[in-house]
Amino acid sequence: MALQLWETLKEAIVAYTGLSPATFFTLLALLVAIYHVISGLFGSSDNHQTPRNMEEMQPLAPPVQLGEITEDELKQYDGTDSKKPLLMAIKGQIYDVSQSRMFYGPGGPYALFAGKDASRALAKMSFEDKDLTGDISGLGPFELDALQDWEYKFMSKYVTVGTIKKAETDGEATGETTKAAEDIPSESSAVKSEETSTSAEAKQE
Repeated sequence: MALQLWETLKEAIVAYTGLSPATFFTLLALLVAIYHVISGLFGSSDNHQTPRNMEEMQPLAPPVQLGEITEDELKQYDGTDSKKPLLMAIKGQIYDVSQSRMFYGPGGPYALFAGKDASRALAKMSFEDKDLTGDISGLGPFELDALQDWEYKFMSKYVTVGTIKKAETDGEATGETTKAAEDIPSESSAVKSEETSTSAEAKQE
């Protein structure tokens, strides 16, 4: 029975490959040997590279709450200093985008947004320097909707670490100056009050 199977196998090898059984099995053995050699090379390469890659991958530091900072202070977190977190702001809210450094870090497609309040630029999908600001006045409804979508995305993906300190406007400064001036009695009022007091004393005498 076994002999019949062997004869049938030899006939099939010759019929389908055109090779003698000895040549066929020799080629088969060579292919198996080559496969094991190649597998060993790739396997050892992966084993050597994996620890190195694990060493190079450093875990991200936990987000640090900054509180209220100015726009100038926010510029320090644009990714140029790898020891500092990568931050950007939308509508005055500052987000830690360090986990997306490939997009917002140096060389990334959105690197110019880092370290800034990019509200206007995101609303208009603009990469112009004049739009890299938190001023959203004059935007249309579609642009405001686009900005809101960006804000929801950042709120769900990134941690809020602070807010941008609003700059004091000229109107506010003028109002405070006026209020302070009102609180200080004028020189003429003081003189008039003194004269009235002197006159009253003279009448009593």
